[in-house]
Amino acid sequence: MTIPFATPAAGRRRPLTHKTVTLAHGGGGSAMRDLIDDVFLSAFSGAERAAPEDQARFDLAALMAHGDRLAFTTDGFVVDPLFFPGGDIGKLAVCGTVNDLAVGGARPVALSCAVIIEEGLPVETLRRVAASMAQTAREAGVVLSTGDTKVVARGACDKLFVTTTGIGVVRTGLDVGITRAQPGDVVLVNGLLGDHGAAILNARGDLALDTLIESDCAPLNGLIDALIAAAPGIRMMRDATRGGIAAVVNELAEASGVGVRLDELSLPMRPQVMGFCEILGLDPLYLANEGKILAVVPRAEAGAALAALRAHPLGGDAAIIGEVTSERPGRVVMRTRFGGERIVDMLVGDQLPRIC
Repeated sequence: MTIPFATPAAGRRRPLTHKTVTLAHGGGGSAMRDLIDDVFLSAFSGAERAAPEDQARFDLAALMAHGDRLAFTTDGFVVDPLFFPGGDIGKLAVCGTVNDLAVGGARPVALSCAVIIEEGLPVETLRRVAASMAQTAREAGVVLSTGDTKVVARGACDKLFVTTTGIGVVRTGLDVGITRAQPGDVVLVNGLLGDHGAAILNARGDLALDTLIESDCAPLNGLIDALIAAAPGIRMMRDATRGGIAAVVNELAEASGVGVRLDELSLPMRPQVMGFCEILGLDPLYLANEGKILAVVPRAEAGAALAALRAHPLGGDAAIIGEVTSERPGRVVMRTRFGGERIVDMLVGDQLPRIC
């Protein structure tokens, strides 16, 4: 059953008496309605009351007031553990979809939320996730407008999987994309790299490390608004999630037919993350981020772009990390801290599974 998230009708909402989710809560009857009302509608409801249709509805004229193209994206989240320093699967789901819209130059408007719940999941865990999603959506200025709930038998999934889909409106006249980088352009990031991947692995507890590393999970649409205003000629933006910075610059080099040269000494990284990677033999360039973007701007706008990023709360450690070149098209080269060069390839698999 797909439902719009709005204020439950008067007298319909009944508090759950169950402590855990059962298969009956996915059966389409009153038990499922009680779960949706008590957990999701109470967290996501807006000021306006909507009829229980099978879709959310939007006024096209209101959407088009923000731009002339609709952006649409979807993402699934299976992170383990569900809760980690700096975030949880709910915050991650909202941030991931908001950021995917924003890096395309869109103003995020609304999200859907579909959950697959394993039988036996504590209802309180579900409430915590829903509350986190609602809070993050408010911070990002988006509406959780519709959703779906499924319950599967024990062992058929791992606790909770979340899928969010988002729509946004692309600003009129703005054209950003992975194919638009040109030789001479400058490559920037908005802060410290690798925090999310390190935080997830550390939170799993397999290594018993004392270092507290928090995820950088955050909605970046406000920071991106400031960046676009400062550098209207911006070529492209990408959030560096799975595969990290290395994946993004390789996609950029291949799609634009250019070379990219990075400077290792310019890469902003937390000492704890660098030490963490040294202990485990990981390359921090491939660690996932959930609050970092890589942006390419014309050299003439690089100073303004960097200043705008550093003026934002989510960009205080922003840095210029490299440049686009005409040399070795499709290749990424990094100048090492020792003065040599090494090729930065696309990762074949994944250093860390289930990090988002």
